[in-house]
Amino acid sequence: MSTTILRATLIGSVSIFLWGTLALLTRLTEGRIPPFQLMAMTFALAFLLMSLNWWRQGHLGLRHLRQPKLAWFLGVGGYFGYHFCYFLAMTKAPAVSVSLIAYLWPLLIVLFASLLPGENLLKRHLLGAVLALYGCWLLIGEGSDGFNPHYLSGYLLALSCAFLWSGYSVLSRLVKQVSTDAAGWFCGATALLALICHGLWETTVWPESAMQWTGVIGLGLGPVGIAFFTWDYGIKHGNLQLLGVLAYSAPLISALLLVVTGLASADITLLLACLAIVSGSLIAGWKNKPAIKPMPHPSKR
Repeated sequence: MSTTILRATLIGSVSIFLWGTLALLTRLTEGRIPPFQLMAMTFALAFLLMSLNWWRQGHLGLRHLRQPKLAWFLGVGGYFGYHFCYFLAMTKAPAVSVSLIAYLWPLLIVLFASLLPGENLLKRHLLGAVLALYGCWLLIGEGSDGFNPHYLSGYLLALSCAFLWSGYSVLSRLVKQVSTDAAGWFCGATALLALICHGLWETTVWPESAMQWTGVIGLGLGPVGIAFFTWDYGIKHGNLQLLGVLAYSAPLISALLLVVTGLASADITLLLACLAIVSGSLIAGWKNKPAIKPMPHPSKR
């Protein structure tokens, strides 16, 4: 792995850690804010964050508005499409089932990335992804009631989430010439669409305490703001298959943070999940050393 790819992969992995803070920050909001309102607020904060970066560079970001149609389709489709399907799925199926199905996206990234030019699906990628998937299932699969035909529409929407995010992540390699700064506009468009959905289907509920505002601002700056920008850079320039496997550590980070803050307790399930996810990531990221060719014997030169 070259230094450039390694650096981009490390930058992309920052997103995975930040997504691991989702549960903790969401708990701070106490579940009071309607989902599309929360989505509009957090993506607006992400847009503001990138706007500050543009201001630091001495411009308003208008130069990043003109992008290929495919880049706009992938960016807005990935950001808004995923969350729209996820929130809708939550109203039609149990939360545990939705989370499990939607979290197939890292495995799909590993599979789909092999279809890109110059990429191959290696056994270690697949083995590592499946092992990490098992660890993820241990973490968020507890309490699942199994398949129920009554929730089929919710299952399909959750599956759409998995395909939308993995498709966005993999196909973004086709527009890797598009600067990550453009993701700020994708966040702005997503915030606007979420605001429209909020106006159509929800009643506005504003945070009532400093803790709730901390949760909202934390989500907008971290898991939604910086995370989407570092992910954009990572998937365009880093090791996409390794990032896909590493993404399974987000639920583990989430669980560990809840344990550290006293909001959850450690148990054998957490330990087994930790071992499975870490082992899967190590297997997928393992790179054999190139064989050293023996020096020719002097008499054979």
